[in-house]
Amino acid sequence: MADSRPAILEKVGFILVLPMVLLQAFYAIYAYLDPVAFAALRGTELFAANDTDWVKIYASRTLFVAMSIGYLLYLRNYSVLVWIALIGVVMPLTDGLLAYQAQAPAKVIAKHAITVVYLVATFVVLRNAVRNSKFTRLRET
Repeated sequence: MADSRPAILEKVGFILVLPMVLLQAFYAIYAYLDPVAFAALRGTELFAANDTDWVKIYASRTLFVAMSIGYLLYLRNYSVLVWIALIGVVMPLTDGLLAYQAQAPAKVIAKHAITVVYLVATFVVLRNAVRNSKFTRLRET
């Protein structure tokens, strides 16, 4: 009987990455549609109406991230996604620090900390899937 661990790791990795893609796409759209509310959701507030341009710049980059990760997920390119999950930790760390400095509510800061844990867990799952030599499709790049 074949080892089903690689298939399980692939499914878990896919399930962990898909919400990231969807959430980033949602954040991008939300930031475009309501920059002021989006800034408050992320734990910072805008002090001037023209600050919304910066939120829209954030939105465009977030949409790029969502589309890039979505495409890599579509390709099942876990060997790249594993590193994106690890390197991606810089974003919630920075967001959490900014929210803390802006004296955001503890639940907003906690959300950023949970995101760090989620990304590290995703990194571990994907790394284990890629390392499993029996799952050769993961190693194709």
